[in-house]
Amino acid sequence: MAIQDFKVEKWLNPRDAQCRYNLGASCVKAISLDELAELGGENKDELTKYFFETHLHYGAFFGLPRLLNAIASTYKRAKPEMVLTFHGGTGANSSVLTGMLEKGDSVVAVMPNYQQHYSIPEALGIEVRPLHLEKEDGYKIDPKKLERITDSSTKLITLTNPNNPTGAYMNADELGEIISIAEKNGSYILCDEIYRGLADEYMPSIVDLYDKGISTSSMSKIYSMAGTRVGWAVTSDKKAYDILENRRSYDSICNGVFDELISAIALENSDSMLARARAIVEPNKKIVDEWIKRQPRLSVYGESFTTTMLVHYDYDIDEVELCTDIYEKTGVLLCHGDCFEEKKCFRLGFGFGDSELLQKGLEALGGYLANLK
Repeated sequence: MAIQDFKVEKWLNPRDAQCRYNLGASCVKAISLDELAELGGENKDELTKYFFETHLHYGAFFGLPRLLNAIASTYKRAKPEMVLTFHGGTGANSSVLTGMLEKGDSVVAVMPNYQQHYSIPEALGIEVRPLHLEKEDGYKIDPKKLERITDSSTKLITLTNPNNPTGAYMNADELGEIISIAEKNGSYILCDEIYRGLADEYMPSIVDLYDKGISTSSMSKIYSMAGTRVGWAVTSDKKAYDILENRRSYDSICNGVFDELISAIALENSDSMLARARAIVEPNKKIVDEWIKRQPRLSVYGESFTTTMLVHYDYDIDEVELCTDIYEKTGVLLCHGDCFEEKKCFRLGFGFGDSELLQKGLEALGGYLANLK
């Protein structure tokens, strides 16, 4: 199956280790096992004993029961039997898209978006109908535009909420308008919620609101544990669950025994993990917001509820060329807008733990921009 280059990975991965200031990353600062054990009140001796005595057989085929319970507890309407674990959020998204779609289906893909959501269906030969979000609307979905391109052939409406890369967030009322359109056409909604949880109040999930909603997420972003490669899908729709369970058997069979245990510990302490994330992200976002105000030729539209924002510029230069030149001359790594099919902009991340390093990176970036004609 021919598929488009995964632009964000092709861009960031070769440069990640060599950059001086990684403002292109999107995860909250990674947590160590030592910090996690302390945060969760785990007995380190017992945890070590478990690691060394555990036999390295297959993991739980439907997900470690302790983890399924912990994942379900982060939703209002989810039950453990609605949850399947996958190899990362990417594994969950891939299984939904490859498992649910058939010849003759169409997909409405909200854009900008994580590239899986439109490139996988396209590679499968599925009709993809892009729904382009407008910066003037704060990157929120216009229900009238959505309704015009959705019909009875639309198997999936797919989006990220909060949005990647803009950080825009749709609340329950806004999601309700999307759900009404999906219900009318019998469509599922795949909602990638990998950044859900950074707000000070509960952020409703698509599975709290819609029986044919499928929520995907992982430990990577706000839970600071990308190295565990643990993701999940949650749905109350039995048909969708059975499809995903079968697809999972083809793709990964199960996850690692240690990864799922560590993830369970983290999610059993979700409130503390989210408090840690907010304590890192919120001060950094204020630093970025203030820096943006001092840049006369940069603009941000809407409010970000994630670890990133999409920054627009009015310099007469292509986004790939600009971000390449910035990287080569300053060591600042940004994620150029073309990774999300957006022009004259870049994604700027502020989830890492060193605020001083963030400030130095912004100073280097500001100095470059000040000299840009």
